[in-house]
Amino acid sequence: MAEVDYVNEDADEERKHNILALSFAEVAERLAEGDQDTVLVALGSTEKHGAHIPLGTDSYVTMEVVKRAAKAADVLYSPLVPFGYSPHHMGRHLEGAGTITLRAETYRRIMSDIARSLIFHGFKRVIFVSHHGSNTKPIDEVMRQLRYDTGAFISYYKTPTERDASVIQDLFENPPEETPGWHSSELETSALMATSEGLVNMKRAVEDRAHAPAYMTDEFSKIDGTSTVKFKGSENIWVPMEHHEYCDTAVIGNPFRSNREKGLQMLDRMSEHLASFVQEVRKFDVEVTYSDYPGRA
Repeated sequence: MAEVDYVNEDADEERKHNILALSFAEVAERLAEGDQDTVLVALGSTEKHGAHIPLGTDSYVTMEVVKRAAKAADVLYSPLVPFGYSPHHMGRHLEGAGTITLRAETYRRIMSDIARSLIFHGFKRVIFVSHHGSNTKPIDEVMRQLRYDTGAFISYYKTPTERDASVIQDLFENPPEETPGWHSSELETSALMATSEGLVNMKRAVEDRAHAPAYMTDEFSKIDGTSTVKFKGSENIWVPMEHHEYCDTAVIGNPFRSNREKGLQMLDRMSEHLASFVQEVRKFDVEVTYSDYPGRA
């Protein structure tokens, strides 16, 4: 299986869904069909993961889910934005981790510009999709502003993972303490095995757990990659931590029960769930009150 090319993906298909592969005339024709005013916007990341999987892990998973869901629901989708909000994944200065992060304001501006451009053309329902959990941290302001300014339906779909993996929970073999849906663990490793040959090098894989940062006292603990720490059994404290402060290898969990077949099942489940969401969103009564984009320059 060759490495996936998300630039040219579906260019040869009779019914295209990637707007990058459509001409302006084809986009206009699709919108004129009447039920094609929903669009998926793929937001990825380029960030440090475990040594056995690539920096683009979240981007690969995002696009696999998006392209499958788009075909199933017959909906258009945008090209991947390969960078996200990942300041905590930068690693130590001059370590060479390779992470590329956008500042929160930059990330919000990109989201806004993409959505306003699509609404300008006639899309009424914009669904952002991402596998990177931290991409959800800066989004409330921009999503609300888009809704208030345009009247369009705006939503953000985070692929099932981390603490909300119920869609694929029964596929995990790792027990909860091995955090199967977390960073570089069973879910991501399996999904990449199913995505493209050569993306996973299990010779570099390790099993690891999250822990409270070393500078904290023994009164604190940490069980996964959330922004919180536990203090005296209560998890009600948010601390701006660096990923390497609570995870020594960028792996939170056990990737050794991963396999391609499991990954295919996970991708199918996630894309089916997203496709079902799209179909329900199509039923919403949405009135765009302002679609022009005079601030586009």
